[in-house]
Amino acid sequence: MYESLLQLDPIRINFSASGMHVINLILSFIMFGVALGIKPKQFTNLIKEPKSTIVGLTSQLFFLPLVTFLLVVVLNKYITPTVAMGMILVAACPGGNISNFMSSFSKANTELSIGLTASTTLMATISTPFNFAFWGGLYMKFITNRTTSGILQPLEIDNAQMFQTVFILLGIPLILGILFAKYFPKITEKLKKPIQVLSIIFFLLMVVLAFTNNLQLFLKYIYYIFFIVLVHNFLAFATGFSLGTIFKLPNKDRRTVTIETGIQNSGLGLVLLFNTKIFPHDMALGGMLFITAWWGIWHIISGLTIAGLWSRKEPK
Repeated sequence: MYESLLQLDPIRINFSASGMHVINLILSFIMFGVALGIKPKQFTNLIKEPKSTIVGLTSQLFFLPLVTFLLVVVLNKYITPTVAMGMILVAACPGGNISNFMSSFSKANTELSIGLTASTTLMATISTPFNFAFWGGLYMKFITNRTTSGILQPLEIDNAQMFQTVFILLGIPLILGILFAKYFPKITEKLKKPIQVLSIIFFLLMVVLAFTNNLQLFLKYIYYIFFIVLVHNFLAFATGFSLGTIFKLPNKDRRTVTIETGIQNSGLGLVLLFNTKIFPHDMALGGMLFITAWWGIWHIISGLTIAGLWSRKEPK
């Protein structure tokens, strides 16, 4: 597996300025859609359920990056450094907006889901750069003495630039979306569901744009990427479910924490990868690109599967 994944690492991300603008607009649209569902009372609901809120936030912001770090260490001999860093990048991203629909579909606590998604998204301006730098830095130190066949390169990320980018891409659309929902509530109610569907379509478009020049290579090595993302995503769901069980959360809340931990905003990860000020395009980022993009597709499939199974049984 390691030798095969080496074929992905030399890939450089060749993306035009116009293509980059399209990617940024897509993510901004997705985040605007998330903001339409955010209301101040949802944060009040989080305060009313402090135990579930704390478990949900720590599951996403701390335990998922921790579990991811342990996973890349265990798989050290089988994955390349850029693949590992792609997994850490995904784990550092906030929750994905589709998790709210999945929580509703699975008869989980939808209000808790919306509150957690909103909270992790608002906190992402700090948590995403911090988690990527901290856990990614630990991993780079771990493999310093490892023989990497010449593909290991210094990975120096401008955290200030990442913070700025995340704030612009998430903060501004969220503020506009919250204000729009406040002043145009009737229009907002009509827009929410169509925007959820469009968000999925636009994310898939984002992935297509990302692989325009590397589609054949993606198809050739998809089974390696598929297995890695499968294990990583399974552990993400398992982390949320385990914490919910350990802390004896109500069944509906445990379902929510499970889904929130397993559904990540990998679209943000893709946009960060395309930003030349954060990840210079002369860096070998193929492994990170493939992992981040496929995660965004796979977590929709896995999340809907879990939600479908839970929807058949009322929570106790």
